[in-house]
Amino acid sequence: QVQLVESGGGLVQAGGSLRLSCAVSGRTFSDYAMGWFRQAPGKEREFVAAITRFSSGTYYSDSVKGRFAISRVNAANTMYLQMNSLKPEDTAVYYCAARTVEYLTTRADQYSSWGQGTRVTVSS
Repeated sequence: QVQLVESGGGLVQAGGSLRLSCAVSGRTFSDYAMGWFRQAPGKEREFVAAITRFSSGTYYSDSVKGRFAISRVNAANTMYLQMNSLKPEDTAVYYCAARTVEYLTTRADQYSSWGQGTRVTVSS
């Protein structure tokens, strides 16, 4: 019932920056804690970052901490992932996800709704 649409992916050189967006519709955005995941070819889906309903808390995987920043603007029904200092190993399809709980989780199976992904390619 909630729809998630990612955008902002593309090709970027190593060391560059990219900002992903996740537009949410169909439900009240502030009812959902949100997360970003990514999946590279031949690899399992990997947690990237999560944010609580009202931006009171965030959590990052060790691989992106200090380089990526998750944020949300509830009035705009949009979540963002600002990616800086990109590395070739960041290349993946990035997915946004939603869950109707207040606390953070890194587990993909605890998110109830998913977008279709946006592809990020980082060249060396």
